Amino acid sequence: MGRVICFDIETTGLEYLRGDRCIEIGAVEMIDGKITDNVFHEYINPDGKIIPPDSYKVHKISNAFLEDKPKMATVAPRFLEFIGDSPIVAHNGLEFDFPFINNELKMIGLPQIPRTQQLDSMIIARNRVFGPKSNSLDALAKWYGISLATRADAHGALIDAEILAKVYKELENTTPAPDISQVIEKQHAAFLAHPKIGANFPRRSFSAHADELAAHNAFMEKIKA
Repeated sequence: MGRVICFDIETTGLEYLRGDRCIEIGAVEMIDGKITDNVFHEYINPDGKIIPPDSYKVHKISNAFLEDKPKMATVAPRFLEFIGDSPIVAHNGLEFDFPFINNELKMIGLPQIPRTQQLDSMIIARNRVFGPKSNSLDALAKWYGISLATRADAHGALIDAEILAKVYKELENTTPAPDISQVIEKQHAAFLAHPKIGANFPRRSFSAHADELAAHNAFMEKIKA
């Protein structure tokens, strides 16, 4: 299996395209299926971006706490050095973590994490685990008997990366692990085929029915009131 990195981030919000920033990175090293003591963990000054109350409730990280922390331009090179060319695992990573961190890297002119290194444990779980009703990290951890006590009060990037590493270890032991390059190609094909992705998904080629237009107009009037 070689070296694999499991990582997680905490952010000011969910919309990096609207200016949200990464405020914490946590990463855990695995070698040949074993979790090592080699970790990466940094809090990051969001450079003036205000953390809204809803986000604070999730991770309990405040702007005041981050005032004296390094900015991404200082943290990112050390993070890239830590991960090297190893495969990197994030839960729901293709939807959130990888685009978010790559946007941060792009903003400071550093190389982005290439597609060939990206692994999404949520997609892997969909293909291997048939017990839990959900493929969320919490549900998978509970299914495998992994304690969530370390984040009873709040989420944290390193805490979640450690939980993810334990979950990923179980996922790799669920069935014989396929070649990692094949997993990466299959998960990206599935992700790009999702209707929300890209500009070439099918569009309706016929006009809306009168009933649909009436319902739409009534709704628009209601929200204007």
